[in-house]
Amino acid sequence: LRTHQWCFILFNVLLFHALLFGADLLEEYFLRSLPLSYTDAKVLEIRERARKLDTDPLKANLSKSYTASSAGACSHQEVFLLVLVCSSPENRTRRSVIRQTWGNVTDAGGYAVLTLFALGKPASVITQLEINEESQKHRDIIEGSFIDSPTTQTQKIVMGMEWTVTFCPQARYILKTNEEMFVSIPSLVGYLLSLTQLEDIYIGRVIHQAVPDRDPASPGFVPISQYPDGFYPDYCSGTAFVVSQDVARKVYVAAEEVPISVPPDIFVGICAKKAGITPIHSSRFSGEKHIRYNRCCYKFIFTSSNMKEDELFKDWREISDGKDCSL
Repeated sequence: LRTHQWCFILFNVLLFHALLFGADLLEEYFLRSLPLSYTDAKVLEIRERARKLDTDPLKANLSKSYTASSAGACSHQEVFLLVLVCSSPENRTRRSVIRQTWGNVTDAGGYAVLTLFALGKPASVITQLEINEESQKHRDIIEGSFIDSPTTQTQKIVMGMEWTVTFCPQARYILKTNEEMFVSIPSLVGYLLSLTQLEDIYIGRVIHQAVPDRDPASPGFVPISQYPDGFYPDYCSGTAFVVSQDVARKVYVAAEEVPISVPPDIFVGICAKKAGITPIHSSRFSGEKHIRYNRCCYKFIFTSSNMKEDELFKDWREISDGKDCSL
């Protein structure tokens, strides 16, 4: 190749990396929310209650709160990243696919990772029997005592936070995600290890100035009596976000004062604001977007949405081949 051809190739390689990494840094800089003040008396009260939270009563209500609890899943291990996958009771096949792909990672760079599935009770007795069998086999099901439906997804989030602070208080970080997602566990763990801030971590794809749905005919309807403000506070997309253990405690405590009718991801954002926690934006979380597959890209991003089962198998096999991505 001639000199000008080599220059052209080099320029395109540098441009690709500038767009890949530079856009992420710029987006995080411009979309970073301003830190909240801890001088508010209510904020300080919530943070203090979270610090002193007594989980013994929660353990005593085990049979009332959970149909299947996997209470011993975190015992006798220091968990760096606890992954809670919100799943529908009927989606047994999807849970199996996750167990065989990205959910199969139990160690990332020497740090322990634990993946569990959070769901409510099914309406079908047959499905419940299948879940009982699945839970006995894999020991990774957290099933609440409420019926799983579109209107109980916020309740599922609260259950996940409650389970975390009760049965896995040693987990340093908690990733809440959905079953249709791809998650690059090694990439995410590497990022979390680079953080210098150790508390008040609430990170994901941040949504700004979302407007409450005031349409009574809409499934997401939130009446003014439940939430009177014109905009929601900044919050992380519910497709995937990470919180530190202290944030899980603060959100759980603040949840007592937030209407359960608010959509689940917004519910967490409101709880976070009440506890003086500012969401941190990272564009490596895809939100609701499906990222077109590229092996090196999938090694860099944290999540991609709307993944088909055959895609998960194929993509996971390719990015797990041990090959590095380099110029």
